[in-house]
Amino acid sequence: MTSWESDRVLVLGHRGYSAKYPENSLLAFRKTIEASADGIELDVWLSKDGRVVIMHDETIDRTSNMTGRQKDMTLEELKKADIGMGERIPTLEEVFEVLPDNALLNIELKDRDAAGEVARIVKENNPGRVLISSFDVDALREYRKFDGKTRMGLLIDREDVVPLIPKLKDELNLWSINIPIEAIPLLGLEKTVQAVKWARSLGLKVVLWTEKDDLFYLNDNLAKLTGLFEVVIVNDVERMSNYLRKLGLR
Repeated sequence: MTSWESDRVLVLGHRGYSAKYPENSLLAFRKTIEASADGIELDVWLSKDGRVVIMHDETIDRTSNMTGRQKDMTLEELKKADIGMGERIPTLEEVFEVLPDNALLNIELKDRDAAGEVARIVKENNPGRVLISSFDVDALREYRKFDGKTRMGLLIDREDVVPLIPKLKDELNLWSINIPIEAIPLLGLEKTVQAVKWARSLGLKVVLWTEKDDLFYLNDNLAKLTGLFEVVIVNDVERMSNYLRKLGLR
């Protein structure tokens, strides 16, 4: 059984195996697990008729052959969109249905309004395999009204959030901070390492993510953080798994 509390670095597919398949599609999620990754990361919004749908952007324009805001569309309307390779916009329930029971899910709340419905679905599908995350602290607060226990990670994309981490850890019962490897080129390696060590001293796990996989490998950035992170979220899960094996982390 794959667990978040693992003695090896966990690999999650960023929006599924998005390097090779349409992002946030059931195909990309299945292929992530077939590639022996530990789980997936996905993004959720609430549709007009109250269904939790998987989509990164605020609109379906970039990733489908249709246009519009998913919050203004019903699930029936959204299902008409092709997101690539004949794939359709999935619901969160469908994701749980296609994934094996031991696959981990990092559900990123893009939409505060989705919190209650996400909590309901998570509760019915083994919350122990789930990590809820968001950049939006108020979305995390909203989620906690419905579910006080499921693991939670604070996504960080700005330096000014860092001083708030101890308070938010206690308030939200945080399990992790989820930081971009982009921190290294932005802050420098030394400052990044100091910040990560400080967060770990508070008892927090560290999840690393990126928009561009190459930054993990550039200048051996990831290798320089060995021992300081538990989870990597990556577009190309096979390349990362092989790399971590070489580093003796998998």
